[in-house]
Amino acid sequence: MFKRKIETVIENYLRGPREKILVIDGARQIGKSFIIRETSRARFPHYVEVNLREDFDGPKLFSPENISTTTSFYLQLSALFGDNLGSRDDTIVFLDEIQVYPHLLTLLKALRLERRFTYIASGSLLGVALRHSFIPMGAIDEVKMYPMDFEEFLWASHVGEEAIAHIKDCYETLRPVEPALHEVFLSRFREYLLCGGLPDAVKAFLEQKNIVAMRKVHADTFAYYKDDATKYDEEHKLKIARIYSLMASVMENKVKRIPTNRIDKDIRRTFASYQDEFDYLVSSGIALAVKAVSDPKFPLLESSAKNLIKLYYNDVGILTNILYRTNINAILGMDKGPNLGSVYETVAATELVAHGHELFYFDSKKVGEVDFLANDYAALSVLPIEIKSGNDQNNFRAIPKLVDPEGNYRLPKGYVLGNKNIVSQTGNLVTLPIYMVMFL
Repeated sequence: MFKRKIETVIENYLRGPREKILVIDGARQIGKSFIIRETSRARFPHYVEVNLREDFDGPKLFSPENISTTTSFYLQLSALFGDNLGSRDDTIVFLDEIQVYPHLLTLLKALRLERRFTYIASGSLLGVALRHSFIPMGAIDEVKMYPMDFEEFLWASHVGEEAIAHIKDCYETLRPVEPALHEVFLSRFREYLLCGGLPDAVKAFLEQKNIVAMRKVHADTFAYYKDDATKYDEEHKLKIARIYSLMASVMENKVKRIPTNRIDKDIRRTFASYQDEFDYLVSSGIALAVKAVSDPKFPLLESSAKNLIKLYYNDVGILTNILYRTNINAILGMDKGPNLGSVYETVAATELVAHGHELFYFDSKKVGEVDFLANDYAALSVLPIEIKSGNDQNNFRAIPKLVDPEGNYRLPKGYVLGNKNIVSQTGNLVTLPIYMVMFL
């Protein structure tokens, strides 16, 4: 079992008073069910798992027609798992893929109040389901889960905690990493670009050393995500699938926003016409939205433009499979490969989201563009972040203007991350190796 950060969240919940029902929300194939199952089994002698997707596709025992009250819910559990049901202290009920039955989301409040068992739930399209369900305030504790981030990939690669802690100390004290250690971490970072953070892909790459099997995981997951879109209503599903397929080609452009004239043949339609489709992709967890900001003031949401967003895949392995398939030298060939700008940006986006940041980017005709902006709540300011994939880490024009103490914006700090072993600060601009994105 790969070590995951969310394991600590689940363990803390199970050890605590469990006043709310923990609901893990995330896209399919990221390891939600596995980590919930293993963590729950280790703590509770009576473990009950109900795969609601399988029930929805099969007998529909938990459908609205059969389950409308807590009494009918308990009777169904008793009929299926009677010998394995005890009390709240020794029995946990895991409701997997709960989004297929929105009425059960509503029922969670009553189940919580009656405290008959301990509950935990997960959903792969929960963000979509929650928009259309009534969830009483205080009933659930929703936690987002994402594919394995770079640090989790390092753990899976058997990179020691001491080495990671040393790199973090270099980050915090702004001193260069030892050259040999820098090469190790840069190599692991390139492997992460190739593999991504889907646990099955990581297993195929690290344990089986099988690139074909790894890429099959990426291709299958991409297909699963598109197939999930077809379960949406007829009006939207084809456009959702179209936008999702377009994302990779748009990422290779200088302007990474998806042009609406490529979604369908109606060139008169504006971005607002596709708001539901974009919302689905983001709410389902399969895409990450980065909103445009022309005036970088804290908090960023107040100055963002809803109609100017970039979309990134939720896992970099999905992108590199689309772009390069099994040609591993495109990634691992270091300086000999193609431009990896969109790939590096995708990793930065997935890392920042996994660390709790909402994503924005700076876009100004006069000043230029900065890849990412994040709210810095500690300083009540904005943090600009520039990602460089090539050898020229000084090829930027906008970010120095944002952190210039004499300029218009005067942001207190900004980061530039690239391949070189440069850990330094010039004025308010900090330069770091790209793998230190895991500490932002």
